[in-house]
Amino acid sequence: MRLAAAVALAIAVTACAPSTTTSAGEGKVTLSVWGWGPEANYDKMFAEYEKLNPGVDVDARSFTTATEYDTILSTGLAGDSGPDLAWLRAGAQLQPLVEAGRLVPLDTKDVPGLAGFDEGVLRAAKGDKDGKVYGVPFAVQTLQVIYNKKIFADNGVTPPKTYDEMISSAEKLKAKGVIPFAFGGKDDWMLPIVASIFGTAHWGGDEFLAAVKAKRKKFADPRFVEGIEQITKLKPYFPENAAGVSYTDAQILFSSGKAAMFPGGLWELNFFSENAKGIELGVFTPPAPEGQGLMPGFTDGSYGVNVKTRHKAEALKFAAWLASKDYGRLYTDTVRTFSAVPGVTPKDPLLAEVATTFEQHGATYFMNEFAYGNPSSATVFSKALQEMLLGRITAKQAAERLDKSVSTWL
Repeated sequence: MRLAAAVALAIAVTACAPSTTTSAGEGKVTLSVWGWGPEANYDKMFAEYEKLNPGVDVDARSFTTATEYDTILSTGLAGDSGPDLAWLRAGAQLQPLVEAGRLVPLDTKDVPGLAGFDEGVLRAAKGDKDGKVYGVPFAVQTLQVIYNKKIFADNGVTPPKTYDEMISSAEKLKAKGVIPFAFGGKDDWMLPIVASIFGTAHWGGDEFLAAVKAKRKKFADPRFVEGIEQITKLKPYFPENAAGVSYTDAQILFSSGKAAMFPGGLWELNFFSENAKGIELGVFTPPAPEGQGLMPGFTDGSYGVNVKTRHKAEALKFAAWLASKDYGRLYTDTVRTFSAVPGVTPKDPLLAEVATTFEQHGATYFMNEFAYGNPSSATVFSKALQEMLLGRITAKQAAERLDKSVSTWL
């Protein structure tokens, strides 16, 4: 980011930062919370906490420019204008804030609910070096293909049970003037996600990732190369000039009914429910050429407490509520995404279907496990996949770039 842009961003953060002083009447505390989701969802969920705690107002602030959120949050926490609590990235992206001492370590004394969290989920909110927990995980995301049930029915297409059936269905849709998959590579962060949706079963899921971590295998392994090469093989079924299609453009293609399928995260369900009203959604996991497909998933992030908060006791009490089943159920029902809180069963039939599939055929989203380095391996590989989509490099060369990046930190 250029210096002028960085300075302007810092000024914007200071200008819009909510006050952490009492603002709702004598003796009433205002807790500011920053995140990147729709503000209306925050307001609905946090209103329940305010009912239980009439001495607290929760002021939620959403930064919809999610790609700039990391810089906005880092700048806010470094100064005195940051929030009391904030959504934190998971894993590798959390570590700079931990190492800079910006967050309050959380324990089960202050946040009892953390004791029941799955260790795999909790790991995404821990400091790599000290093993302490710095956030209350809020969501588990899965990656799959979302489809328009009416378009499928109108064109005699059903969720594919085999790889060949998926290709033949895409051919049928394309022949009838329907874009099979709404996907674009202009926003390169989506490329590893789509590569994982179609490729995880090809490279063998968690078993392969464990072998790479143990240095028994590399990403240039033919099975991984075959997996990411699916982006190139499926290119005829993407929109024309897919490399120039943005993430938002792809969302519009699907929500407007011009495309039959959208490969993406579970978070899209809430977006499409709001922006594609009347469309009945379904989901499926792409089958592998040799059998059962795998559904990748990851812990999306967590709520952390600013070490500079002026209301530490109130912030920790709020964090304890965020780790409760009451909040977990509220989150799942409001956002239409899996809460990270253990023991929460989704009411939504489609979510319940995804939950069953993930339980039976779930896998780890590979990029979250290999996102370290400077520049991060996620950044390096995203750009490599973009070049692959443009035809400038091969899938093997893209995998080799990932190997080279990973070798600097693994």
